[in-house]
Amino acid sequence: MKTGDVSFWYRALGGLPPRRAPLEGDARADVCIVGAGYTGLWAAYYLKKADPALDILIVEKEFAGYGASGRNGGWLTGGFAWDHRAYGAGVDRMARALHGAVDEVIGVAEAEGIEADIHRTDELTIATNAGQMARMRLGLEERRRIGDGPEQLFEISAQEAQARVNVPGVQGALVETGVARIQPAKLVQGLAKAVEAMGVRIAEGTSATRIETGRVATDRGIVRAGAVLRATEGYTAGLPQAHRDWLPLNSAQIVTEPLPESLWAEIGWEKAELLGDMSQVYCYCQHTADGRIAVGSRGVPYKWGSATDTDGAPDGVTVARLRGILRRYFPQVAATVPVAHAWCGVLGVPRDWCASVGFDAQTRVGWAGGYVGVGVSTSNLAGRTLADLVLGQASVLTDLPWVNRQVRRWEREPLRWLGVRGMYGAMHAADWWERRRG
Repeated sequence: MKTGDVSFWYRALGGLPPRRAPLEGDARADVCIVGAGYTGLWAAYYLKKADPALDILIVEKEFAGYGASGRNGGWLTGGFAWDHRAYGAGVDRMARALHGAVDEVIGVAEAEGIEADIHRTDELTIATNAGQMARMRLGLEERRRIGDGPEQLFEISAQEAQARVNVPGVQGALVETGVARIQPAKLVQGLAKAVEAMGVRIAEGTSATRIETGRVATDRGIVRAGAVLRATEGYTAGLPQAHRDWLPLNSAQIVTEPLPESLWAEIGWEKAELLGDMSQVYCYCQHTADGRIAVGSRGVPYKWGSATDTDGAPDGVTVARLRGILRRYFPQVAATVPVAHAWCGVLGVPRDWCASVGFDAQTRVGWAGGYVGVGVSTSNLAGRTLADLVLGQASVLTDLPWVNRQVRRWEREPLRWLGVRGMYGAMHAADWWERRRG
């Protein structure tokens, strides 16, 4: 089993992409974006679309798509994963905008010739005990309140669920339509090439050390810009002035070798639905374009001092938990098909676990992130919103309730470590109890 090397998705591309040149001394730009993941690249794309004359420079510590953009589970869902109450009366408008991001991403990929194994399908969220069934139905009620209709989200029986994907012990499931599977590294690499072709400069191997009004300090020089956007998501804690703004939460995945046709015939999964569950520490699975099963979940969720992984190398405890999920849901696969690769990464978590996008018109410094695991679609909406904010264009996007939300910072250590590790310990214990006692 291979581990690390950022992610399996890059291995499937034949390895890591060639590095772009770093910043060569001080520079100027109309807009400087820190971070060349989905958020930064989408912001650059829509800014250039709106004003092709803009001089945009993206500075990236590693390479475009190094972080979660090249490591995620490949779920393009338009999902609303946060507390609806945090966004007030406009939550229904925000939910509609997020749903629209699925078609928007696919439309851009088609227009720009980005081949990312995009496959339109459904999301299937299974429940395997009474506790999970109860949470599933509460979630369905909540989604109905923000406007999700029965054509978009509906419950199916155990028999209907198993007819789609043959998972042992399923008691029922939710089906959400209008989602898609992607190959995340293909999407982010294609997007980086697209914005470069539009004239955006990307300086890789360039570490931002401080973001201030009109300037970004890096280890390669100072960038002076009319507007600065922080698009660092799970790596935001690495900036000294933002160390406690967002917590880097670890998530990890394994992927099998390709399955023989005899196993696929037994499992089903013909529509390649995005497969998740209603456990407290939920999992996310993908039937990949090349006939593998990818399984992701939280392992060891947080490292002391907001530390992050080293090039996607996971710990043994996390890999063991992921293998356990594979055995539970696909025992015949776990018994006969080797795990080919394991990797991990971080996602940004605000103190209230709710995403935000913002721009200070006085300092002309903006940010977006805190997606808590649904960044593939949300980053697109964030990029479009940031473009409108930078250009001073009032729009339906700049009026959404996540714009300029201010959240208190995370606690200092050891409270951060104790709180997050304790919470996930309790969630794992709850899942164990439900599996044993129903």
